Amino acid sequence: MKKVHFISILFILNLSFVMAQTEMEMDSLLEKIAETENSKGIVKTVQAEKIISYGESSLPILSDFFTDSTETKVYSECQARNLTKGELAIIMADGIDRMPYMRITGIQNCLLTYCENNPNWIEYYLYAINRDGLNNFQTKYKDWLAYLELSDKEKRKVERK
Repeated sequence: MKKVHFISILFILNLSFVMAQTEMEMDSLLEKIAETENSKGIVKTVQAEKIISYGESSLPILSDFFTDSTETKVYSECQARNLTKGELAIIMADGIDRMPYMRITGIQNCLLTYCENNPNWIEYYLYAINRDGLNNFQTKYKDWLAYLELSDKEKRKVERK
């Protein structure tokens, strides 16, 4: 019985260490992306490609960075200002799995006419995200991630409410 407890404790400690490394690595990758001059070039960076290659498993980790207000060198023509590290994380998360903009931002804009040729679709909505609060956005996003994990039966239950 002691062996089982010992193995369980080792597993939990190892899992915590792996998650910390992943969060540290994500932080490092976002720091490198933060050196990009123009937001349109974010997806072209080696670091962005690496984050995207991690796939959906990286979304919860990225969402932890959404509220980071550290200003970066990345200039957004759409927003006419430099982006924050949290906004870079939001852009990367959207690049991995497109967000349901209406559900999360409360705005549905099919035309996206004011910021042409920008591959970062969520960037159009950053003004609304900031207006409503990054903590609010982060909560809605994490709720959406949790919803995606539900079975079809559980999703139908949630949708009926």
